[in-house]
Amino acid sequence: MSTSADYYEILGITRDAAGEEVRRAYRRLAIKWHPDQNPDNPDAEGKFKQCAEAYEVLSDPERRAVYDRHGHAGLRGRAGHDFNSMHVEDIFSMFNDIFGGQSGGGGGRRQRGPARGYDLETEVEITLEEVLEGCEREIPFKRLEVCTQCKGSGAKPGSKPIECSTCGGQGQVAQNGLGGLFRMVTTCPTCQGRRHIIKDKCTECSGQGRMSVQRKLSVKIPRGISDSQVVRVAGEGEPPPPQMSPDGTGVRGDLHIVVRVAEDERFERQGSDLITALEVSFADAALGGSVSIETLDGVSETDLDAGTQHGELFRLDGKGVPDLRTGQRGDLVVVVHVVVPRRLSNKQRELITALRDAERPAPPPPKDSARNNTASKDSASKGSGKGGFGKATKKEDSSAKSPGFWGKVKDSFGT
Repeated sequence: MSTSADYYEILGITRDAAGEEVRRAYRRLAIKWHPDQNPDNPDAEGKFKQCAEAYEVLSDPERRAVYDRHGHAGLRGRAGHDFNSMHVEDIFSMFNDIFGGQSGGGGGRRQRGPARGYDLETEVEITLEEVLEGCEREIPFKRLEVCTQCKGSGAKPGSKPIECSTCGGQGQVAQNGLGGLFRMVTTCPTCQGRRHIIKDKCTECSGQGRMSVQRKLSVKIPRGISDSQVVRVAGEGEPPPPQMSPDGTGVRGDLHIVVRVAEDERFERQGSDLITALEVSFADAALGGSVSIETLDGVSETDLDAGTQHGELFRLDGKGVPDLRTGQRGDLVVVVHVVVPRRLSNKQRELITALRDAERPAPPPPKDSARNNTASKDSASKGSGKGGFGKATKKEDSSAKSPGFWGKVKDSFGT
């Protein structure tokens, strides 16, 4: 699907709208947003195609039921028309019965060269490992094909369609518009552009000349492909519609396969680089050492620098995914997450407490002790004789009694 907007909102209808209401809403909006009606509005064609996509889903009871239950995600993998690649007049031809045969344009778009069928779009989901190596997948999809019983004529075997008397077998009729100011060519309302009238319809295809067929196709997905990129398989779309080619001869459309890369909880992708998180203890972050890192190729061993901080990054060269054009692999960017334990054993608590004590600065002396020290100095000064200078008190060396930081570390580790 080419749009993520709500289909009911696009058509302006409620979720319980009946089929005829869906039909009327689409017809009104398609005429409103037709590019010929909005020559100065560059957004008109996009809105026109968006309405067509919404109508294709909501007018099909089976697809509508899937959409109602699962939204756009439920339609992934179910082939639908790629309206973005279709011409506006082709869309009018697809839903020709809604517009009463009107082609929607002043002169109509005439076919140049062989008639071409419509493109189809489907989706396939792959893993990051498949992005790394490339893969081959079997893609199921539905498409219209020429009826094998009537060979596309729509007529019962043994009978033939008769030429439409309204358009003389042209599939189009001309009429004057706006009081004869210009001549407008529209699709014939009698034969719906097929040029013939079918009296005895083929029982296999109900006179449509086309049948919905389930197909499977083996497709190679190139290495390095990104999410939402499209693999195009030429000639695997639908044959030209009966209005363009009653017998189905001409050029088939293409099959567009939208690749979805499944999310991987281990990695985040940015271009050809991958990003992953590495959880380490604060002891390993402080001391450094060998660590194991999961990559798309398996587990890699690397050295963690001592003093690594939380949130620091480092790269493993060539451990990303390939670039689609060059084939060169990107890097694996590793984000370090330092993990603090929530529960500690007695030994761990003892060691960490010792480390905390070693890191703390020595507390200042109590205020009372400082005042007493000052008073002692004053007394010594007064009793020192005539000059006022007494004998200085020798200061005690506290370092001789305290093991200090390194001593505590040694004690903590039992060395």
